[in-house]
Amino acid sequence: MSDTYPIRHARHRSRPAMPTAGWLTWLVTLAVAALGGLLRFVRLGEPRAVVFDETYYVKDAWTMLNTGEPRNWPETMDWHGQAVNPNVAFAAGDTDHWLPSAEYVVHPPFGKWLIAWGMQLFGGASNPAAWRAATAIAGTVAIIILMRAVLRLWHDLPIAALGGVLMAIDGVGITMSRTGLLDVFIMVLALGAFQLLLMHRDWAHGRLERARAAGAARAPRIWLSWCRVGAAVLLGLATGVKWSGTYFLAVFCAISVLWDAWMRRQAGFDGWFLRGVLGDGALTALYMLPIYALTYLATWTGWFLHTDSYMHDWARLHPGEGISWLPETLRSFVQYHAQMWQFHTTLDTPHDYQANPLTWPLQIRPTSFYWEKLEGHPGLCSLAPDSQCVAAVTSLGNPLIWWLGTLCAVAAIVIAIAQRGDWRIWAVLAGFLGGWLPWAQYLNRTTFTFYSIVLLPWMILAICYVCNWIRETCDPGLFNGVVWGIGIVCGIMSLYFYPIWTAMPVPYDFWLSHMWLRSWI
Repeated sequence: MSDTYPIRHARHRSRPAMPTAGWLTWLVTLAVAALGGLLRFVRLGEPRAVVFDETYYVKDAWTMLNTGEPRNWPETMDWHGQAVNPNVAFAAGDTDHWLPSAEYVVHPPFGKWLIAWGMQLFGGASNPAAWRAATAIAGTVAIIILMRAVLRLWHDLPIAALGGVLMAIDGVGITMSRTGLLDVFIMVLALGAFQLLLMHRDWAHGRLERARAAGAARAPRIWLSWCRVGAAVLLGLATGVKWSGTYFLAVFCAISVLWDAWMRRQAGFDGWFLRGVLGDGALTALYMLPIYALTYLATWTGWFLHTDSYMHDWARLHPGEGISWLPETLRSFVQYHAQMWQFHTTLDTPHDYQANPLTWPLQIRPTSFYWEKLEGHPGLCSLAPDSQCVAAVTSLGNPLIWWLGTLCAVAAIVIAIAQRGDWRIWAVLAGFLGGWLPWAQYLNRTTFTFYSIVLLPWMILAICYVCNWIRETCDPGLFNGVVWGIGIVCGIMSLYFYPIWTAMPVPYDFWLSHMWLRSWI
């Protein structure tokens, strides 16, 4: 396993390494992030409706902001003399009809707190853009983090720019950034943690190289760094959004420890396996796991502070049940988690848009968040006055990005094997191992393709990996053509699909022309 790719052509030796810092890299990073921000924030309040699972997370966030904990809502309510779903009134700005009883929720609270803080900062629940502001910010920040990670991996600004543009224009990234759901938070927190682990790797590599140059007999300590501490915090917060963040912790920590051990071997120090994997791995776990657990626990502070929170008094009402040696509050907390675990592992309620996890990378069954017939011919519907006007939000990735990313992920593995190893392949596979593979154990569970937002950064890293291989093995003209070709063609595709990602009024036939597969309808 080599630390760098072999240079097969003399012309590449003169190519300077692109630094991860510097005004040019930051200028390009912020410019691409601005593009992504525009695609996410413009018309963020459309549709003015409670979309898909916003009915849970947005209303929970609003009651948490007002009462400290999620509250139940009536199934129907009297509104202007009519019996309506509370979502109708909520979307119209009448948002104060929650019930005093605590609601049973099946996900930890941190993601909903992020939505709540977005409401607080951007105008309250009467403005749909406010309840989606936090997800839009998260989706934009993810573009910045991804580009910095690509620069740290391949030190090439054109590849980083391509990765950022693909992140900015992808449909899953756009729709999940424009909807008040939770999964985009897992993606950005996990990506941020991974960037910190890449920074740790660079720091550890520098220490080992300096020790080797100085003729040190033993490797310096590299198992402890502030970057790893920060990664543990971010992964704890990711798990505080949804429990699937736990898988990223396991995969990322294992990969980080293996990177350290292999760098120890490359630097010529003894005991790379025993000391590097077993010794440093155990020491790393001794501080990362408690930090991760305490961070996760901190996301439940509201539950502990409010005695009327869901199941807070379960232990008092069920003496002798549960883990009896725990204090009452902790016994209730553990029992609540047991109930949540039961829900997540047995959920098999049929849904029109459920999708087998094995199909996520190919976007076989996207999720329709919103679809409505509109009166009149507003917007693009004015171009077809004889057609029915519709508005849709379809959480469908740019097909070219996802299909190319899947192909490149396979190609990257082949390239790494042909080159007899490359540490960067684990950067590409990390998201697949942490964000996708664990779902193979829940093939019968009700799942949705929009969960695949956590895979998007690593789909793009796979494309960047192959582009870098082309850069280092082929003619520069071919590399430039590939980068520009991918960017332009994927950009045109995103421009074509953007209206059905963002609820723009379009003629029915225009919407139907985007349904390439029957499973997309």
